[in-house]
Amino acid sequence: MEKQPLPADDDKTEATEVDGLTGESSPQETSEPDARAGWNSKIEYFLAQVGFSVGLGNVWRFPYLCHQNGGGAFLLLYILLMLLVGIPLFFLELAAGQAIRQGSIGVWKYISPRLSGIGYSSCVVCFFVALYYNVILAWSLFYLGNSFQHPLPWEKCPEEGNVTVKECSESSPTSYFWYRKALDITDSIDETGSFNTYIVCCLLAAWTVVCLGMFKGIKTSVKVMYFSSIFPYVVLFCFLIRGLLLDGAFQGIGFMFYPKLEIWADVQVWRQAATQVFFALGLGFGSIIAYSSYNPRNNNCHRDAFTVSFINFLTSVLATLVVFAVLGFRAKNKAMDDLSKHFHEGLVPNNVMPLFNYSDPKSVALEDYRVWVKQYGSMVPGNLTDCDLEKEMQKGVEGTGLAFIAFTEAMTLLPGSPFWSALFFLMLLNLGLSTMFGTMEGILAPLSDRFKCLARNKTKLTIASCIIGFLLGLLFTQRCGNYFVMMFDDYSATLPLIIVVVFETFSVSWLYGADRFLNDIEGMLGWRPSVVYKYLWKYICLLAMLGLLGATTIRMFLSRPTYMSWNQEKKEVQEFIEASANIHANTVYKAKTMFTILTGLKANI
Repeated sequence: MEKQPLPADDDKTEATEVDGLTGESSPQETSEPDARAGWNSKIEYFLAQVGFSVGLGNVWRFPYLCHQNGGGAFLLLYILLMLLVGIPLFFLELAAGQAIRQGSIGVWKYISPRLSGIGYSSCVVCFFVALYYNVILAWSLFYLGNSFQHPLPWEKCPEEGNVTVKECSESSPTSYFWYRKALDITDSIDETGSFNTYIVCCLLAAWTVVCLGMFKGIKTSVKVMYFSSIFPYVVLFCFLIRGLLLDGAFQGIGFMFYPKLEIWADVQVWRQAATQVFFALGLGFGSIIAYSSYNPRNNNCHRDAFTVSFINFLTSVLATLVVFAVLGFRAKNKAMDDLSKHFHEGLVPNNVMPLFNYSDPKSVALEDYRVWVKQYGSMVPGNLTDCDLEKEMQKGVEGTGLAFIAFTEAMTLLPGSPFWSALFFLMLLNLGLSTMFGTMEGILAPLSDRFKCLARNKTKLTIASCIIGFLLGLLFTQRCGNYFVMMFDDYSATLPLIIVVVFETFSVSWLYGADRFLNDIEGMLGWRPSVVYKYLWKYICLLAMLGLLGATTIRMFLSRPTYMSWNQEKKEVQEFIEASANIHANTVYKAKTMFTILTGLKANI
């Protein structure tokens, strides 16, 4: 027997609905604004969805996870989880938004007023993410502005009175520029310091660009996405072609994709793969729902789910190829420079001279070099690099460490380095900008659909949101701001979004009914999706998300809060462990975060 619609608490007429999400007599549909915006073409919609889902994480998070968790084995695991969990949930959000044609608040309120808290929670998380995500765009703008000079300012250590700055000479030019010139960072999060004027100006510019792009809703943002969503692919292919021509590139790629199947026995690898699938597709933000709500009802959202997901995956693989081709070149270059230095300084005894031609680094095979170092390295005075690709690639290959330290160092070794640097940071800027448009749409669309006064003043709402975002984002422009970005990235989104998606999946598959939802999709598309989706939503996806929720919660509460800090005295990055009082405060904060999200979800019960 078909499950009846959930009763409404605040509008008795809603109980008369009998035709599901697409019923013509639905009172909610008649309350929808008459002139809802729509995409001018399918290309615009694809650019928006792909632009939102493909972000900075594809470039600096996926390659790191792939490297740390078994290379090719991680790729197979990622594909498996994407097919069983990622795509079905992505399809669920696309179908819900397209059927009801409202933002996340309206969608879940339509199904039942008791579920409207899901939409509000998505909006809150989107706002938190937007606050620190735009700071990363500000950093990219700062580096982009500094790329138009030769030599690049992070290519060599600066001098003060003909003496090289000690902090730079004992670390590296790229690390010094990032931590001292760009961030002027403090030693810990407790030392706030003053505001960084340059980053404040760049943050203002970033929010201005976002505001102008969102000024007239999707009509203006999609014009920007014609460039911001396509340009990163042009740059990635340029870097791939250039990277494959570099010495050491194929060793880096080969090392990257060498499969380690034993890693599948590690539960943490499954957790990281599931988390990456979850965030790569942008589930729970409400942006997928918002974008799909502008589609016509007969749009094939099932095909869209597979298309966007596989474009996202292929982009991650492309970025991984680029990253490790360049890092392989960087690793070998550092080893050969170190070797040449030892020979030129006469530190290598004659009786251990290598058979390979060390004066021509390109002709030296890494394996030959490593065998020689292993046999005779102890006989050479000083520290001789053994060119261990694994060790070299573990040095700053995630997040900001990859983008602003490791990759920038590699680009200084390329001919025409300012050109490649400007291209790289312009790519980062566009990747982040497309994601920011989607994140802001996940805030503005639901609020405009829910509150008529905001819908009539959407331009003012956009401007006000950007102003508030800039003012609150000043927190991250302090000298300790990078530490706050890391803390927000760790705690402000992961757990709340997983909870949101758990409630979404449970609401559709159990409360509303998976069979009934498939009936609604059949009414939209004209054909019925496979019954497999029913069991995926009800069991596989729900259990997977509950498992991810449990693993994330346990890890969050059991592990001591840490962050990577720059120690000015030691001139190195080190893991900073918070004091016990701060640990207690942080634990309380986590508990409050969970309580707030859960309370919001059941606010109308």
